[in-house]
Amino acid sequence: MSAGADSPSSQPFLASPRGVITPRTFTRSLSFAGGTPSEILKAGLVHSRNELVLLFSRCMAKSKADKPILLPHIIMDELCAVCDECNNPMLKSGEIAAILKTVQEAVVIAPRIAFALRPTMGEWYYVRVSVEDMRVEEMTAAHYLAFKEKLVPLDQDRHGYDPFVLELDLKPFGAHQPKISLQSHIGNGVSFLNRTLSAKMFSQNANAEGSQLMLDFLREFKHGGEKLLLSPRVNSVQKLRHSLLRADRLLEKHEDEDPLSVVQGIDELGFLPGWGNTVGRVRESFQLLLDIIQAPDADTLEKFLARLPLMVKVVILSPHGYFGQTNVLGMPDTGGQVVYILDQVRAMEREMQQRLDEAGLQNVKADVVVLTRLIPDAHGTSCNERLEPISGCQNARILRVPFRDSEGRILNHWVSRFDLWPYLERFTIDATKEILAEMGGKPDFIIGNYSDGNLVATLMSHRMNVTQCNIAHALEKTKYDDADIYWQKLEDKYHFSCQFTADLIAMNSADFIVTSTYQEIAGHEEMVGQYESYKSFTMPQLYRVVEGIDIYNPKFNIVSPGADLDIYFPYQEKERRLTGLHKDIEALLFDPDFKGTVGQLEDRDKPILFSMARLDKVKNLTGLAEWYAGNQRLRGLVNLVIVGGVIDPAATMDREEAAECEHMHELVEKYKMHGTFRWIVAQKNRVRNGELYRYIADTRGAFAQPALYEAFGLTVIEAMTCGLPTFATNHGGPSEIIKHKKSGFHIDPYHGAEAADLMADFFERSQKEPSHWTKISEAAQERIFSRYTWSIYAKRLVTLSHVYTFWKHVTSLESRETKRYLEMFYILQMRKLVAKMSEETVEKEKAAAEAGPAGPPKVGFGAM
Repeated sequence: MSAGADSPSSQPFLASPRGVITPRTFTRSLSFAGGTPSEILKAGLVHSRNELVLLFSRCMAKSKADKPILLPHIIMDELCAVCDECNNPMLKSGEIAAILKTVQEAVVIAPRIAFALRPTMGEWYYVRVSVEDMRVEEMTAAHYLAFKEKLVPLDQDRHGYDPFVLELDLKPFGAHQPKISLQSHIGNGVSFLNRTLSAKMFSQNANAEGSQLMLDFLREFKHGGEKLLLSPRVNSVQKLRHSLLRADRLLEKHEDEDPLSVVQGIDELGFLPGWGNTVGRVRESFQLLLDIIQAPDADTLEKFLARLPLMVKVVILSPHGYFGQTNVLGMPDTGGQVVYILDQVRAMEREMQQRLDEAGLQNVKADVVVLTRLIPDAHGTSCNERLEPISGCQNARILRVPFRDSEGRILNHWVSRFDLWPYLERFTIDATKEILAEMGGKPDFIIGNYSDGNLVATLMSHRMNVTQCNIAHALEKTKYDDADIYWQKLEDKYHFSCQFTADLIAMNSADFIVTSTYQEIAGHEEMVGQYESYKSFTMPQLYRVVEGIDIYNPKFNIVSPGADLDIYFPYQEKERRLTGLHKDIEALLFDPDFKGTVGQLEDRDKPILFSMARLDKVKNLTGLAEWYAGNQRLRGLVNLVIVGGVIDPAATMDREEAAECEHMHELVEKYKMHGTFRWIVAQKNRVRNGELYRYIADTRGAFAQPALYEAFGLTVIEAMTCGLPTFATNHGGPSEIIKHKKSGFHIDPYHGAEAADLMADFFERSQKEPSHWTKISEAAQERIFSRYTWSIYAKRLVTLSHVYTFWKHVTSLESRETKRYLEMFYILQMRKLVAKMSEETVEKEKAAAEAGPAGPPKVGFGAM
């Protein structure tokens, strides 16, 4: 952390927190044929000065009429207009246009415009143009952010800038860490880490050191006080190699399928339980270890680590919302994350137990605990129960610990995920004690979920020195335009100062991060990734982030979830179909008097175009309704059924949901949709929802996911698993799940008419060629079962936990500096923000107490 800011040239030292700016050297991925962006712009001013003067002047005028932060499409629209007016079409295809296409935003403060360029994922370049004299200058990230801060009134000096701003810069701490260099390898961190570090650690010069580190790692493991793998007598690499060779001679006398118990003398060589349950598996384990000692490679290392019994006790953190198994979906802050975690737990427990059994530890049981908040005012849920077994599991359970206020009193009511920051530190302390007592010792692995769970995981991992994994689910920073620069406007409602700070601390503290898609990390050519958005940003009057996260860090790994195959399975599996639910489903779809519905379907023989999501702007259900209503061809071919939200705006406390609800009613009346459209309130019964997908597949229907942005797309997975041809947004994860026109279709939510035509084309062709529908349906199922199942997910996640635990052990000193830096940032910044929020919370609670008791929370379709 350091002080620094934008400043006039008369004070060169303050021009940069690192000293005077030096021109940036471009990486290969950033290079343009004509040089750096600033060089190209300078050259363009020589050849096309008139056009560029007009373009930048237009941008200046546009900012006054609209807002001072211009988005990419505005700049490109103005460029096209200028080229047409000046009769210079070549400018649109030249390097000037190529540079302007990489602009993510332009900050306009007369008479200057600063451009943030993103030539490729994770790489940024900043340049500023003075419109008065057309002077072009390069900027550092710190300079660009300082310039941007001028949009917000500050306590500035006479020059109009604050020279003493707290800066967060984590780049120096990663200078000696291996970094991915290829975009295509982003999100495959464990493979890169294994290749890089194993080559370094087990190189010819370092082989002895690497083998010793492996030996030390293997000698440390215990379970329930009993040592595993190696006894103390194996105290050198030479003894280990000698014991491995002698053990192989003992094992080769037996059949591979023989139980290890038939082999005499293995324990006398220093080998303890944990290597395998059969002769063949133990021999494989020993051979892999010998290969690592003698001629290591990355694949061998991963295979060896994956089969070790390293994970027995796992804690999964999800503090916010109503976390339970029944009657919780649709409660505030309660939705997809709960479903994700419960499915994750079932898959992980099975995978962990299988590996323990294969390691010869059949008497050891996988122990998975979901740690969440206990809510005394549970409103018909089980959230006031301390312990709750998880259905479908042998031993996994939910452990609930209450929030307490500053005086130690239990908080009885639900608290929004945006308001819980004052309670998390005390919750961490209390929960750590509960976990140690419940599990009989510290866990082997901690998984955080969302911003609050990731922060608690960070604090807990720090206290217990346990491997930490983060899963964001959704980073709020990318959901709200300019939520960083204008954070103060949103602070009372969202407390983003705490949330973004917690995100920075947690993502940099985690040993590894799991995402569902590539785009969640790095976005794509035209869109910044969720994690990438934390690379550089500013929150005026708080701090400035010069380097917050590096998406080329090998801690990022893509591990996509799947659907629960007990609930979501192909419509063709007739013997598993829940036909007993069909009467209820038909009433839901067709009964004109069914409560909680709007509209009816007059022609029951038509295929159904189906969508199910939250009723908010981003999910864009009203957009889908309008596309359908405006396309007579599509209306003639199919009925539209939408499941989501409430049908009475007074029934929700979410203002956005209420507004979308009113808008949906307006569309129904405006387009007279009653005979071909059915809108159904949010459905919480997952089992019935699974059969609903299959029932719609029986009608030769399809699923639509029209979101403006979707981080992953679990409903897309569910629909495709059941065999529904799917049309899904091309903004976000679904574009990775679906292969366009092969296993489904991509639609652009910003071009609804084209999306509706694409759907109509599909149904028209399927009507003429029934095999076309079947072809897409089967390709969708094949795509899911090859890549997106919980079994695949669990295998990968458990392996990642093993590998990162190993690297955490053998490279612990290399991350100590980062941990201490983040600890200081937490103590000096995060706690200060939480303390301020605590004072505000006390005042609000006093006011609420004076106003009288509140009723139960209104139900929406969840916020997660």
